[in-house]
Amino acid sequence: MQKDKFFKAESNVVHPNETLVKTHCAYCGMQCGMNLRVNVATNKIIGVEPRYDWPVTVGKMCPKGVTAYQQTNHDDRILKPLIRDDASLKGTKEGFREASWNEAYDLIANKFRELQVKYGKDSLSVFSGVSMTNEKCYLTGKFARVALGTRYIDYNGRFCMSSAAGGFLRSFGVDRGSTLPWTDIHETDCLFIAGSNTAECHPTSMFRVWNVQERGGYIIVADPRETPIARRADVHLDLKPGTDLALANGILNLLIQNGYADEEFINNHTNGFEETKELVKEFTPEYTSELTGVAPKKIIRAAEIYGKSPNAVVMFARGIEQQHKGVDNVSGYTNLALVTGKIGRPKSGVATFTGQGNGQGGREHGQKADLLPGYRKITNPEHVAEVCKVWKITPEEMPQPGVSAYEMFELMEQKTIRGLYLLCSNPAVSAPNLNFVRTSMKNLDFMVCSDFYLSESAEFADVILPSVTWSEDEGTVTNLEGRIIKINKAQEPIGESKPDWQIQVELAERLGRGKYFSHLKTAKDIADEFRLASKGGYADYYGATWDKIDKQDGVFWPCKDENDMGTPHMFLDKKFYHADGKAKICALPYRPPAEEPDEKYPLRLTTGRVVYHYLSGNQTRRIQFLRDMCPEPYVEVHPETAKKYNMDHEDKVRLYTRRGEAIYKLKITEAIRKDTVFVPYHFGHEQSINLLTIAALDPISRMPEFKVCAAQMEKVEIKKVQ
Repeated sequence: MQKDKFFKAESNVVHPNETLVKTHCAYCGMQCGMNLRVNVATNKIIGVEPRYDWPVTVGKMCPKGVTAYQQTNHDDRILKPLIRDDASLKGTKEGFREASWNEAYDLIANKFRELQVKYGKDSLSVFSGVSMTNEKCYLTGKFARVALGTRYIDYNGRFCMSSAAGGFLRSFGVDRGSTLPWTDIHETDCLFIAGSNTAECHPTSMFRVWNVQERGGYIIVADPRETPIARRADVHLDLKPGTDLALANGILNLLIQNGYADEEFINNHTNGFEETKELVKEFTPEYTSELTGVAPKKIIRAAEIYGKSPNAVVMFARGIEQQHKGVDNVSGYTNLALVTGKIGRPKSGVATFTGQGNGQGGREHGQKADLLPGYRKITNPEHVAEVCKVWKITPEEMPQPGVSAYEMFELMEQKTIRGLYLLCSNPAVSAPNLNFVRTSMKNLDFMVCSDFYLSESAEFADVILPSVTWSEDEGTVTNLEGRIIKINKAQEPIGESKPDWQIQVELAERLGRGKYFSHLKTAKDIADEFRLASKGGYADYYGATWDKIDKQDGVFWPCKDENDMGTPHMFLDKKFYHADGKAKICALPYRPPAEEPDEKYPLRLTTGRVVYHYLSGNQTRRIQFLRDMCPEPYVEVHPETAKKYNMDHEDKVRLYTRRGEAIYKLKITEAIRKDTVFVPYHFGHEQSINLLTIAALDPISRMPEFKVCAAQMEKVEIKKVQ
């Protein structure tokens, strides 16, 4: 693959007693290239070096990536299966004892059988994650439907990427998180970034982002906070949380009214323009300002910059997606590219900043409630038949669609779901409305958790199975561009830990379903089967062999056969994936947030990441340097708001909503709206901000509205010791 101007030759020095293992970071969708330093004598990872040959990040790493290797041999690792002997201690770290794998497997198999005999196959559920390889994600979907025979499987991407998926599917007919490779970004003329704190959440993208300005291009940022990227933006659209669709409609209206619409592209390659044009007419700069709080002159300037730019990329992240209208927000911003024809060519398009390492691949191969490998629909008989051939089951044996992640907790509370197999996820921190979710988990008859640390969610388990970290296994993941890449094994699993795919193969044997899994002896075996299962689907990985991935620095899907080099740029032929080959420009009426501020709860609460932590913090809070840099959560408040509440910097504040409360230290900053407060979400137990968030769900993606709800706060008076 051709290197861009940032490429420089590898410069890692290998010491005599070390070897370097080429791989990628464990964390976000950037999947930064790294070499793990392994002591030859002890076969232990002892450090990390950047990979300057990796074309996406060319040697760049963030604080999390630099310290990721420390998770593998950490003292907190679970090294043997754990069984809880005292059910009264569920929800705590207490009451576990070490056990053998045989004892743990026997207990799980017996309990799962008992529940299914008594309550039916769908009494069991699987809740998984997308920080796993494609092979593990694929096998988890197969395990749920073939080994357990349950319809109830969903995953933590429902809290992360599902709105992007829904918006792309509606607009393009296919869901790939970026229509162009990341190596195009710095060559565009305008970046319109909505709902992404890029400098903290995807910092290794920033050298390309800044290069746009250095070349004379423009950056537009839509965010309620003045984040580092917003401070340097040419236009900062400082909107109220939850009003993104109004802003997108307002800018679209200006693009149309001011002559920036590409009529030839619209007429030949899209549907829905006239209806959309009529709908957005009411979104004048003044009306849009009234809804969003953004000054009309900023809205006008943003539309002018984007409209005049020869090439532009619209980029977004969880800020617009984690809302009860997240799919509409995604399609709304995608409309900007479709109406102006800035898509289907190099240096222009639409992209989402993927939050989890395999947020793209993990949603394509069968972990979602309604999807099968290759992005096939479980409601489509032809799709089901194709997968059944690979799995060697009959279509009648394929379970029906299940429900989304949060809705599974509702079924647990109702006792429809009585058993849970949880892996690679920590919903006791990451789900919304946590008081309800934690009660639902405690309500289960039996719960199994697979993890390498004792997470807050594992505290609710009856059995904990010790899994491995990313560096103790191999496989593929798909980064935020849609590029399939290879993760390589750097050391053998420590203690008695096992890869999740191996655990599932062995559990299937105990459950009497071994004939469907026993041929899968290695991660490579699973890769070959899931490539076959994806063949012919929208997310077609069949041609992405491990050899090709290594040779090409990754392979962009779709990649249909051995002669196919992959697809870095989507839609170059202007053919979209809808039946008529056209994209859909969507007419999207504005809806306000599910919960607007009122007299009792006058503030808007929003949440997000900090650069030092990842997701629920189960991994990063254990790394000393990262913990030192951000040891606890805080609430950001504007100085005028703090003054109104008679609060000072670092005061203890009780923040509360209709669902819960938590106490945080106050951080006064001008980098936030006066009507808004912000709390990072990486912390557990009583520090979790998701005790307060609302579970209003998007009707399409079933994404909860993490990014906005009504809140109130009060100062906590510290009692002085006499």
